[in-house]
Amino acid sequence: MNYTAKPFSVSEITTLIKNSLEAEFGKVQIEGEISNCRPSSTGHLYFTLKDNNAVISAVMFRGRASSLRFSPEDGQLVVASGNVSVYAKRGTYQIICDTLKKAGVGDILVLLEKRKALLAAEGLFDEKRKKPLPLFPARVAVVTSPTGAAIRDILRVTRRRNAGIDIVILPAPVQGEESAAIIANQIALANRHALGEVIIIGRGGGSLEDLLPFSEEVVVRAVADSQIPIISAVGHEIDVALSDLAADVRAPTPSAAAEIVSANRVELVQRVVGIAGRLISMIEQRTERIRLLLGQFAPSSMERNFRMLIQPSLLRLDDTKEMMIRGMQQRVTSEGHRLELLMNSIQSSSPMEILNKGYAIVTDSTDQKVIKDAGDAHKGQSISIKVAHGGLGATVTEVSR
Repeated sequence: MNYTAKPFSVSEITTLIKNSLEAEFGKVQIEGEISNCRPSSTGHLYFTLKDNNAVISAVMFRGRASSLRFSPEDGQLVVASGNVSVYAKRGTYQIICDTLKKAGVGDILVLLEKRKALLAAEGLFDEKRKKPLPLFPARVAVVTSPTGAAIRDILRVTRRRNAGIDIVILPAPVQGEESAAIIANQIALANRHALGEVIIIGRGGGSLEDLLPFSEEVVVRAVADSQIPIISAVGHEIDVALSDLAADVRAPTPSAAAEIVSANRVELVQRVVGIAGRLISMIEQRTERIRLLLGQFAPSSMERNFRMLIQPSLLRLDDTKEMMIRGMQQRVTSEGHRLELLMNSIQSSSPMEILNKGYAIVTDSTDQKVIKDAGDAHKGQSISIKVAHGGLGATVTEVSR
């Protein structure tokens, strides 16, 4: 057939390629790793099969997909049986699968499991490492693509729930070979300059390969080493990256992460109003109980109740007073008796008392020294004699020993 005789329309060349391809290939079996698996709401299953060098689109319609004995997921290595066809509207070729069976675990999942086990052994996923989130953060740092759906969702939610919260965007690619290093650097930057009270890292949904940067070791270690609490919000709820395990909190989506950090002002006001209402109700109930309790005490019985209440205390007071008076009287009598004895003892030892008994004190009239021994005196010496009442002067006429 001469393909240059006239120009083909797009539809014509596509139909020609489709017929040639389908005629050349009958039923085939293809082994590859599932990627970008997307079950549709109609029950059809769309996905991609890939190896290290090529990819091919695949579809399994609802009638066949409903008979599968497992749930296809990204990273699974499978064998698909079916017919190769061309999807004319997109100009792509694909395999329409009749059967699909597992051929083993994909290389990516094996790699992730090994990395997960290694990091878990170091304690990077331990619960004791996780930090609590601040209740009302005023500023949140977000590490994500500045043009992606994730940042749009975060800004939309925070504006709706709490427009006063500050969002600091730290731009980073969220897929590709260099993205992991940039994400880790931005986390370190947020810590170094305290750019937020909480850090959100994440991106929207994607294939297993698209989410790989958030499972790279450099990102996981940066998350674990962060002094600022981190929320990891990677992909959709069914997606789990290793950063989710190292983060302080895992959010199923970026929107959910935004809801966690942005307290809804209306909800807070409603909670405060509710608490205030319950508090007022409790006060009113207690006031009513007190009023009923006080109502039991009529004025006529208040004095009697009061006297009955204080009578035991008054009796104890009287008894104590009488005991104190008796004790003081006994103490005064005892101390008076002791004082009398002391006075008698002092008086009996007084020199004047001794003189009253007829004794005298003899002193030298010249120097007034007391003469205690006859040897201290001599004939003709003038002496003074002190008696109980008055004194005498004398001269020694004789000394005897």
